[in-house]
This record gives sequence, C-alpha cells and structure tokens, in this order.
Amino acid sequence: MIAFVQGPVAHIAAGTAVVEVGGVGMAVQCTPNTLAGLRLGETARLATSLVVREDSLTLFGFADDDERALFEILQAAPGVGPRLAQAMLAVHSPDALRAAVAGGDEKALIAVPGIGKAKAAKLLLEYKDKLGAPHGAVPAQKPVATGPAPWHEQLHAALVGLGYAPREADEAVAAVTPEAEAQPVPDVGALLRAALRGLNRTR
Repeated sequence: MIAFVQGPVAHIAAGTAVVEVGGVGMAVQCTPNTLAGLRLGETARLATSLVVREDSLTLFGFADDDERALFEILQAAPGVGPRLAQAMLAVHSPDALRAAVAGGDEKALIAVPGIGKAKAAKLLLEYKDKLGAPHGAVPAQKPVATGPAPWHEQLHAALVGLGYAPREADEAVAAVTPEAEAQPVPDVGALLRAALRGLNRTR
C-alpha cells in the first residue's frame, strides 16, 4: 500500500495532481477541494489509497488520513466504487458525511451525483455504525487562495468530472457566478455544493 506521497507539485489538471517523488511523477486523483490547496512547485503531502483493477492501478489522494480512511470505508459498500466514494467527498467533508449518516439525512446523500433516493436509503443503512460520530463541529471549507486555475475553470472541471455534461456545467457555473463575485476569494468547495444543489433541483 502507498500510504502517502510527498514532493513538489509538478502538474495540476481537472481531477488530477502530479507529485514528483524521487524523480518519478505520481499521478494522483483528487477532489476539487484537495486540488485547490495545492500549488505548482510547492511541496505537498497527500494521504493516498491505491485502487487495483485488472487493467489499471489508480492512486487516489486526500488532504489527510481521516479523509482517506473514510474513502476506503465508503467504497467498501455494495454498489459504491472509488469514483462514487470520491464524489461523496467532493460534495461533503468527512464530518459532514458522518453527520448525515448519523442523522439519517437522505437529502445530503442525494446531493451527490450518482445517488438517488433509493440508493441513499440503502447507503444510510449500510454505513450506519461504520462511519462513526463526527469528530467535532463540521468545519467550514477553507477559502481558496490564488490557485492553479480561475475558480470557474476549477468548478467546471469538477462538475464534468462528476458526470455532468459540459452544457450542464456551463449553466451551473453561470448560476453561482453572482455568489462567487460577492466573495473576496471564491470558495470553490462551497460553490461546488451550491452548483450541485441547483443541478439537482432542475433534474
């Protein structure tokens, strides 16, 4: 198991960061919130989980060990693969997911692309007693400083990565633009959640 990678950030793209480790570029799949905290050329440490398939080895990266541990619990549920588990963590923080499961909040799970009402109900039962209690108050998302791309490009890439069509992503970005422009530094994580709520209402 590759528990973490640490080194200079060589490249950042939609859903992926490349971290140089011992002269080797390690491609790591990350959520928009995790990517927003990385800076090209600066040293980063990402907790990682290696997913092995017959035709691929995919390394998923997380801001900390708690997020990685939750990812591994989430994807162990029937019908939940690594991409859906990552989508859950793109929409909700680990403690927000724990609070949702503890409170039986179907709407919180339905906000994740790929989860409908029936699946949300099954997952609440599946995850009960597995995620544990929230570690504390659900933290606010950290504001994003000058990042690898403008906020609207990060948001658009995140929505497409979560399975929405480019046209839907364009409309969602336009819908949250007034909210973003009202912030001194747009918070991509909060804007992503707002965009997903809007998309779910229109479907």
